[in-house]
Amino acid sequence: MNIPSKYNPKITEEKWYNFWQDNGFFHSEPDDRPSYTIVIPPPNVTGVLHMGHMLNNTIQDILIRKARMSGFNACWVPGTDHASIATEAKVVQRLKEKGISKADLTREEFMDYAWEWTHEHGGVILEQLKKLGASCDWDRTKFTLDEDLSASVIKVFVDLYNKGQIYRGFRMINWDPQAKTNISDEEVNHIEQAGKLYYVNYPIEGEDGEFITIATTRPETILGDTAICVNPNDERFTKYHGKNVIVPIVGRSIPIIQDDYVDMEFGTGALKITPAHDVNDYEIGKRHELEIIDVLDDDANLNEHGLHYQGKNRFVVRKEFSKELEEKGFLAKVEDYKNKVGTSERTGEVIEPKLSVQWFLKMDEITKPALKAIADKEINLYPEKYKNTWNHWLENTFDWNISRQLYWGHRIPAYFYGEGMEDFVVATTPEEALKLAQEKSGKDLKLEDLRQEDDVLDTWFSSWLWPISVFNGVLEPDNKEINYYYPTQDLVTGPDIIFFWVARMVMAGYELRDEKPFSNVYFTGIVRDKQRRKMSKSLGNSPDPIELMNKYGADGVRVGLMLSSSAGNDLLFDEDLCLQGRNFANKIWNAFRLTQGWETADLEQEKAAATANQWFESKMNETIADMDANLQKFRISDALMSLYKLIWDDYCSTYLEAIKPAYQQPIPAATQKQATEFLENLIKLLHPYMPFITEEIWQLMEDRNAEDALIVADYPKTKEVDSAILEKFNVSTDVVSGIRNIRNEKNIPNKEVLELFTDSDETFFSEIIEKLGNVNLNISTEVPENAQSFRVGTQEFSIPLEGFIDTEAEIEKLTDEKKYLEGFLNSVRKKLGNEKFVNGAPEAVVNAERKKESDALEKIAMIEDQLSKLK
Repeated sequence: MNIPSKYNPKITEEKWYNFWQDNGFFHSEPDDRPSYTIVIPPPNVTGVLHMGHMLNNTIQDILIRKARMSGFNACWVPGTDHASIATEAKVVQRLKEKGISKADLTREEFMDYAWEWTHEHGGVILEQLKKLGASCDWDRTKFTLDEDLSASVIKVFVDLYNKGQIYRGFRMINWDPQAKTNISDEEVNHIEQAGKLYYVNYPIEGEDGEFITIATTRPETILGDTAICVNPNDERFTKYHGKNVIVPIVGRSIPIIQDDYVDMEFGTGALKITPAHDVNDYEIGKRHELEIIDVLDDDANLNEHGLHYQGKNRFVVRKEFSKELEEKGFLAKVEDYKNKVGTSERTGEVIEPKLSVQWFLKMDEITKPALKAIADKEINLYPEKYKNTWNHWLENTFDWNISRQLYWGHRIPAYFYGEGMEDFVVATTPEEALKLAQEKSGKDLKLEDLRQEDDVLDTWFSSWLWPISVFNGVLEPDNKEINYYYPTQDLVTGPDIIFFWVARMVMAGYELRDEKPFSNVYFTGIVRDKQRRKMSKSLGNSPDPIELMNKYGADGVRVGLMLSSSAGNDLLFDEDLCLQGRNFANKIWNAFRLTQGWETADLEQEKAAATANQWFESKMNETIADMDANLQKFRISDALMSLYKLIWDDYCSTYLEAIKPAYQQPIPAATQKQATEFLENLIKLLHPYMPFITEEIWQLMEDRNAEDALIVADYPKTKEVDSAILEKFNVSTDVVSGIRNIRNEKNIPNKEVLELFTDSDETFFSEIIEKLGNVNLNISTEVPENAQSFRVGTQEFSIPLEGFIDTEAEIEKLTDEKKYLEGFLNSVRKKLGNEKFVNGAPEAVVNAERKKESDALEKIAMIEDQLSKLK
């Protein structure tokens, strides 16, 4: 067998990925096997691979590969999301660079540019995932704007509207002036910023010198004030009840109203009410039937209500208007003020509360099955701490604003035939809409009389259908695929989209199919650097995943990610872990070369090898059981660490050492065969984590056909574990460690055979100790002179050192060590002799000092024993 001296991932990875794809190992069709299904959290079509994707998709690939090897019909559905706001922003920026404004284009012209961008950039990330080894069923790749997925979205919208769950209404929304669309509450980040608090005097109408002072952080909105509000129980303002104030500079007369909402202790006790620019003001305005004056346009510039500031940006007006207030005597004072400002998660722009007609999905009933599913453990969240987050959000949610003022996305299937708020119909096609419009209006309308809604649906309104729509379960709810693959099993995603996506998929599952979309949700942590900073391009602390894989191999990076990712916690990524992963690959490769390079002969197996075989069989079965238990709890890093130790420590360092033949001597064929069988099982266990090197070794082990490929080999099942053998072998290796410690201390080479004395061989395997420790074992109660001793448990072991050490030098060294320990013992006893310390210190601290005392006494006794033997 010609095995290269070094493992070369660059050659291996491309070779085996093509082999897996060419042989259809990733593809799934319904059959008589149980299904195991994962749907990928679809990355943005504009995206490129980053460390978060690497972590998430490595975990998914581990789960899908293990399921495939465990006899399941494994199906991992890949795809991308059209990402309305993000993609449209990219297209707008490209157009800007060409000197083209979106406002100058028709919808159709803009969509041509958007599709051009998507065809150019879309799917790049999926190609990058292939380099990682992701075994997705690429034949099933989906895009949320695919024709069938789009039809599913439209059908669901129409059905929910007809059931009364979707409505159109006038509401206060979060307006992003840069993206020129509204965004949901969950897409708003509240960031603390340093600002100013402006105290402004509003003159009482008809009373010279009388005024009410209010405090505001947004003086530019004074232009839209329609009332001043005080608490009805606030005696300071009783005399003003029923009166009006004059809006500074504007000169408009507005009423002083009373409402219990006002906190008498906060600020001046009086609020300016601007219903068009504050959610709370809007609610007060509704109660008191106040006029609504919107002073900002869609770009957040002042509109026709902005007087001489019309056309200027809101922040420019803030400075200029406050200066005018001061010049004209209305500004009482200005204070520095820190407050949390809502900013768009997508663009970073400060959002503006804005009144607008939008489309909403009612959330009061649709959330109940999602709450129950978690409470009843029909769906399990890992880690469990997210249950509280889940419940809090779903119990306090608002109706979902599902419309966006964009071109790129699923256009809302509403058709207007008039100018009234209710002059519209909802239908899946224009032809169906025409019939409905004719019936509703009673008019003989034509298609050209209808105008489709310009708004598109929130991106999440398509992705909440993802586990259903990828199997065409909306358009054909009883088709073969949806019945076979749905519900899916596991979802792996980030906790940052628990509300945006995960909870909504659960709602859709119960609403549309009356069943859960998946059984388990595993929330990965956030990838951070060694300083615990979130990895990002702006900080420059995020390595390029492709470069990492070129440097360390995909297997090395996968292991590096998993070793740094404890279950559900943030991942503190360190590139050295990828180096550790690469070293692990090299360790496995060298073990493979060693076992396959031995010359074999028809010899009787050594007793040490026979014992090592028994031990490793049980050790491997114990590890398999441990790995299975960890994987069930999504403790994937723990499962890998168990296997890592089994391979590196137990197989390579201990087992192979116990069975290896003498220098340039053949090994019994039966021993080599067993070592190879063990390695085959280890390779199977390791394949989900390190697919490339394992397939390479598997194929080199013997000439195999495609159907015998490792990717579809049987995953090892745990068998009986002999605990007695494991315990006895552990004692044996502890004894070997004691022998090696003495060799290191006394600089005795491993090739020198030592004598080892102890009084019984019942607790260990003598053949293992003799082979690994290179000693002759003597069972005797008589300990030779000039011997050094150590203990394993309560049993003492001694090694005569005559001829191996300089006796005088050793006596001097031990005498010095004894003096140091006696000094240390005196200091400890001095502390323990202090009643104030013993009575006043915590019990644990006192006990720790007593433990130091007993340890020192034991060490001194052993040194005295050694000295007596040396002398």
